[in-house]
Amino acid sequence: MGLLPEIADGIHRSIPTTGHIISAYALGVVVGAPVIVSLGARLPRRGLAVALVLALGIGNAVTAVAHGYSQVMVARFLAGLPHGAYFGVASLIAASLVPEDRRGRAVSGVMLGLSVATVAGVPASTWLGQGLGWRSAYWAVLGITVVTMVGILAFVPSSPGNRSATIRGELTALTKPQVLFALGAGMIGFGGIFAMYSYVAPLVTDVADLSRSAIPWFLLAFGIGSVFGSWLAGRLADWDNVRAIVVGFLAIVGVLLAVVAVAGFPLALWLMVLGVGVLGSVLAINLQIRLMHSAGDAEMLGAALNHSALNIANGLGAWLGAVVIADGHGYRAPSLVGAGLAGLGLLVFLLGLTRTAKSVPQGTSGT
Repeated sequence: MGLLPEIADGIHRSIPTTGHIISAYALGVVVGAPVIVSLGARLPRRGLAVALVLALGIGNAVTAVAHGYSQVMVARFLAGLPHGAYFGVASLIAASLVPEDRRGRAVSGVMLGLSVATVAGVPASTWLGQGLGWRSAYWAVLGITVVTMVGILAFVPSSPGNRSATIRGELTALTKPQVLFALGAGMIGFGGIFAMYSYVAPLVTDVADLSRSAIPWFLLAFGIGSVFGSWLAGRLADWDNVRAIVVGFLAIVGVLLAVVAVAGFPLALWLMVLGVGVLGSVLAINLQIRLMHSAGDAEMLGAALNHSALNIANGLGAWLGAVVIADGHGYRAPSLVGAGLAGLGLLVFLLGLTRTAKSVPQGTSGT
């Protein structure tokens, strides 16, 4: 996202049009997560995690050598395929290593890694891409995946797959109402964050009137917020998963409306981006834990489906943001659209609670 202007220049398209490559990656996650997890549920989990990291590296290498809008779109789709499945497998491995009352913190630990990577990686890749060309950032990702595979093999304990799992059995999780409502809430509500964050670069340069060199500092704010939010999310999940989701949605609506109001003031905008990072992690992790619980025996699919939902939100938010920008409403408009999406996501989640209250026990481990 931080390199959107550079990529747009490189493939000779407008920023709103180039924003669709974000949607392409998101679509890859949506397709890949349920398919790969369902096919690989019986495989040893550590080996499956390694294979998925390798696939991610290959997808980014393909992006680095792609030329033109269509090729980059296809490359981002391929890179997205292993994303959700990887985090589903990693979350399940982590949850299996701790007592029941600490599963929220275990899953948030996995996602904390993603947040720390965001703090370091997103600004670094933006600086790298601005200095050496946007393709250099994707080559760097390939190198990181190699290090990651070595790390998994060295430090992650062996974890067998579910020998009794079947594709049909895994996919039955998709028929459970509580799973569907949680997915719907994530797909719609989290789109609010991406409606704003997908266009944070032009928001910084065109509305806050800062230079492109300031963009990484705003990406850093989002990353710092994500780290704190990931730490906070696990504790909130172990306390009360449902309340954490409801409060998270309400707070996101408020912060996105504040972005519309203060976007012309750099410090205030920086603080709002920080807040979006915190709340995004709280919401994403708590939705993942709810899906893992609601999916029953198909926990890995539930964890992976959360990333499908969030990347549908990614694509939806980026697309709606492009629509209102292209229609001439300016770079503040996506945040207003985002507040509406977050509010709608909350309504979907609350509707799910009223429909499933009798069938899902209340508690602190994903209810």
